[in-house]
Amino acid sequence: MKLSAHYNKASIIVSVTVLLAGAVIYFFAINYIARNQLDRDLDEEIGELFEYINTHHQLPKPVDFDEDQTTFVKTDHKVVTRFFDTTYKNPKEQKSENGRAVEGSVALNGVTYKFTIVISREGTEYLIQIIAIITLILMVSLVLILFLTNRYVLNGLWQPFYKLLNQLKGFNVSEQSEHHLLLTKVDEFKELDQAIEMMSLRVRDDFQNLKEFTENASHEMMTPLAVITSKLDTLIQDETLKPEQFEQINDIYGATSKLSRLNQSLLLLVKIENNLIDDAELLDLKDLLTEKFRQFQELIQSKDLNLNANLISRKITISKHLIDILLNNLISNAIRHNTHGGELSITLFDDKLSIQNTGIANALNAERMFDRFQKGKRSEGTGLGLTIVKNICKMYGWEVAYSYHESMHTFQIVFETSIVL
Repeated sequence: MKLSAHYNKASIIVSVTVLLAGAVIYFFAINYIARNQLDRDLDEEIGELFEYINTHHQLPKPVDFDEDQTTFVKTDHKVVTRFFDTTYKNPKEQKSENGRAVEGSVALNGVTYKFTIVISREGTEYLIQIIAIITLILMVSLVLILFLTNRYVLNGLWQPFYKLLNQLKGFNVSEQSEHHLLLTKVDEFKELDQAIEMMSLRVRDDFQNLKEFTENASHEMMTPLAVITSKLDTLIQDETLKPEQFEQINDIYGATSKLSRLNQSLLLLVKIENNLIDDAELLDLKDLLTEKFRQFQELIQSKDLNLNANLISRKITISKHLIDILLNNLISNAIRHNTHGGELSITLFDDKLSIQNTGIANALNAERMFDRFQKGKRSEGTGLGLTIVKNICKMYGWEVAYSYHESMHTFQIVFETSIVL
């Protein structure tokens, strides 16, 4: 859920809660005021009653005057004046209504009378209902206005934020595109925009420095390695070398070659992780695999492997250099770690590539095998082959996974539909 939706939801809930609480309080307050007004009217009726008795020295006749109903009943004790709710009988419409009444006592010629004055509450209740309806309409209107305001006005206010978010999503550290400042009146978005601009400049500078350092270091390392390799080639060809000297030089030659491969692999990883290889083209994976079978034919025959290939034509958009490295790593691993006379099965499906081989009779550590410098005890590689495979797949939105079932080690690459054509 977006931030504006969260804010919209919270503001509406708070507003509705406050309005409902206010409406309840408002209703009871209006009801209380209306009841007090009725009691004051009844109190005035009592005053008029006593004034009439004091003037005429007699009780007024029970009349329906101004819709007020008054009754007198003889009593032998004094009645305390009290106000209460009762039923008012409307003589005109011949129906019962809610009413408000007051009772008390009055003395006349030594006789005590209990009087009861009843007035209708119909007009007051009607007024309260009108006020309640008007209040409800105002509440609904206010909530609707609040919702529309949050939905459209706030969405407009958040547009600079979404523009910044899109710029961050499309940010590529290897590109030298300029950051365009936003035109906004909101100070917070201005500060955020300026912070993003400064951050992007620092990141690009750091990336450029790292790139130059990596390339320079790799280039400077290759030169002495090439010199060492050349000198070792010359020494190996010397027929006067003793066997132990030849063995030592051969070890140095192997270590130098491994160092050279390690340097190239690390440089390749840097390029892949920073998207510096952009020579993608449309290739048929079936043709590439067929070519790989020819390249590894001698190695397959030397281990007497039973090759089972089931390929369909599948075109993908990828760098030819990277797919060549990916296939080399997976197929060479499947051959080198296979048993003599074992099985090698390569299947190209519509949406995935599966490479299976026999080998050691237990599963490998699937969680760490794609980490850098993770390799078997008997492996002579650099420990970066599967890491390079994983990074190539990640670069193109593919998924690579390892599994072990019925003595078969399986590496499977699942292609994304957006990449596969």
